Amino acid sequence: MSPYMLLMFAMTFLTGVSQVLLKKSANKTYEKWIEEYLNWQVILAYGIFFGVLLVNTYAYTKVDMKYGAVIDTFSYVFVMLFSWLLLREKFTKRKVIGNLIIMVGVLVYTLP
Repeated sequence: MSPYMLLMFAMTFLTGVSQVLLKKSANKTYEKWIEEYLNWQVILAYGIFFGVLLVNTYAYTKVDMKYGAVIDTFSYVFVMLFSWLLLREKFTKRKVIGNLIIMVGVLVYTLP
């Protein structure tokens, strides 16, 4: 595994973190509508998204596109795990089945 693939995997991890930040912000109530969009969690989450976009754009020039798409699918797994750990959301049968389908798809796609 190349260092650029590991970098892309780390960016997928950060994408999951930013998704959870947005979810935590959405679960709060605010006095003014502008505070829903201009708070530290939303600004940080979109800053992370922007940084991930820049890093992934560079990494895609160094990695075969086939592997980049596979690595990006792990964001669904990270979001499910972070939602369980940080937001105390429960694993539902549909979430688990959906993530298993994603993982099977990754295996089928990457097999020679």
